Amino acid sequence: MRIYSRILGTGSYLPENRLTNADLADQLAQQGVETSDDWIVERTGIRARHFAADSQGCSDLATEAARKALAAAGISADELDLIIVGTSTPDMVFPSVATMVQHKLGTAGCPAFDVQAVCSGFIYALTIADSMIQSGSAKRALVIGSEVFSRILDFKDRTTCVLFGDGAGAVVLEAADQPGILATDLHADGKYKDILCVPGHVNRGGILGDPVLKMDGQAVFKLAVGVLEETARASLAKANLTDADIDWLIPHQANIRIMQSTAKKLKMSADKVVVTVDQHGNTSAASIPLALDTAVRDGRIQRGQTLMLEGVGGGFTWGSVLLRY
Repeated sequence: MRIYSRILGTGSYLPENRLTNADLADQLAQQGVETSDDWIVERTGIRARHFAADSQGCSDLATEAARKALAAAGISADELDLIIVGTSTPDMVFPSVATMVQHKLGTAGCPAFDVQAVCSGFIYALTIADSMIQSGSAKRALVIGSEVFSRILDFKDRTTCVLFGDGAGAVVLEAADQPGILATDLHADGKYKDILCVPGHVNRGGILGDPVLKMDGQAVFKLAVGVLEETARASLAKANLTDADIDWLIPHQANIRIMQSTAKKLKMSADKVVVTVDQHGNTSAASIPLALDTAVRDGRIQRGQTLMLEGVGGGFTWGSVLLRY
């Protein structure tokens, strides 16, 4: 009998420090950087975001989201066979955030590792967990997207610092005899690395290069809209489904214009797109599981519905997961 995987529970966490556009504009003005609520909303759709406290690391956010997902799934951390964290802002160079989460959850033994695919990190991690469950390597997996992008922003660059926020989202997957995850699709192309990157790294006790985020917004937009449509259609084809079979589109929450353009290409109405970018900003690998958990907990997403999850991020990486919730 073939083994499938399905989502057993979801969870998310946002740091307490919430900054509206007006709050952020006031802070930036003190550094001589001009922006406004109107300017940010018009270009991005973002109205607020959350920033982690100085005492909080990526693993702290991830652990809180994990606890909520485990509670929703009705299982304990000791019942997990696998932990994967999608992140590009880990607490340390090593060990992995996943091993830190494992310890903070009070368990040990199961494999735990990170996946670095930037904003596509959760899609990559979910696909890996699904494959491991299908192979019989795991029965229950905790998959997390967690980021503290506020640590890598240049607050003198208003074209990037207004876009990002911190947060974490998580799901618990379990083996099932009926498909939950219907199809997955992953891609990457390293020739686009320079349009979205953090070109610095640790070198002999110091930082070599520039350790803050750099982005060519127009180039990212153009690439993102095209590949998001392509990967969504690829997953649909693998599952022998069409646009009309999608109940909810849950895209990476990068920019409302990218999300609207993708929905239009998939012939989906705006009210079938889960949007949290207005309140969370772009939380990179955390954005899709954050949006998923938000829509599950407010009752929009119901069991049996078909969801299209898709993301695109630096690298460039992109991919999609089509699932029946």
